[in-house]
Amino acid sequence: MRITDADKSSYKNVWIIAETAGGEIRPVTYELIGAARGLADARGSIVAAVVIGAEPDASLFAYGADQAVVVNGSEFVGFNDELEAAALNHLIEKYKPEIVLCAATARGRALIPRVAVQTVSGLTADCTGLAIDPQTGDLLQTRPAFGGNIMATIRTSNHRPQMATVRPNVMKALAPDPSRTGGIVRERLPDGAAPNAKRVIETVRGGETGVNLADAKTIVSGGRAMKGPEGFEMLKRLADKLGGVVGASRAAVDAGWIAYPHQVGQTGQTVQTSLYIACGISGQIQHLVGMQSCGCVVAIDKNPDTPMMKLADIAVTGDLFEIVPALTRALG
Repeated sequence: MRITDADKSSYKNVWIIAETAGGEIRPVTYELIGAARGLADARGSIVAAVVIGAEPDASLFAYGADQAVVVNGSEFVGFNDELEAAALNHLIEKYKPEIVLCAATARGRALIPRVAVQTVSGLTADCTGLAIDPQTGDLLQTRPAFGGNIMATIRTSNHRPQMATVRPNVMKALAPDPSRTGGIVRERLPDGAAPNAKRVIETVRGGETGVNLADAKTIVSGGRAMKGPEGFEMLKRLADKLGGVVGASRAAVDAGWIAYPHQVGQTGQTVQTSLYIACGISGQIQHLVGMQSCGCVVAIDKNPDTPMMKLADIAVTGDLFEIVPALTRALG
């Protein structure tokens, strides 16, 4: 809601909305906790993980949460965005968190805009960076703008809570500490808090796409320089040797050389691999926001001056159609 500077002191702590599926905590939750931990430490506050329709487990505390706020019950079977938004609205009114973070997943994108409207709060979507302004205490929310051509930093100074969604595999989870513990607060949705206009009859999971970029440890990606589908077959041979999967830039996908599930970037998937090999990818910002958190980046390109070559930990200048097969052979 819109507030004055004098009212801001009543809003405290950083909340994350735990991402769950089938009653289990999803890995992106730990990334959110890692981001929240840094913000909370800067504000001298605590991190609370809000768990709706599932039970918390010790992993929330191990990854950095101080508290779990749990709303559970028979009405929360499957994902019902209306009911969950009502629960969050109730909790926000009661506890007044200063910052609320949610994953920019299909579930989060359906849920958190409802909450922002109900609480009259600002919401910044698809953030790739979060920080605290040391002068004002405002949340600085960085995201791609104008089709990914610039990075914009947004603040919602006159509204609390400050809300943001974060793309999976952008923020880094902290190393878990099994000795950490925390408190559990149990809440319930008040009677009549939300009209139960719909109910979940059945949840149907999507079919396998044959590629799982999100959980891959190694990705070998190709761009426009691959020249066609045959180039991606060459990358697949290298990826197989490394125990990885094949990724692609939007240009390669738009050209029809490889299917969309392989696309890395702003309009594709965000990845956080141990090793990312970029072959013939110039490195426009739309692609970089999808892989900038990878551990080791290797770029192969004829042009040493591309953004990707400058970003890379290891930049190999040369003909990728000679270098990639040589690497594949060297790996046996």
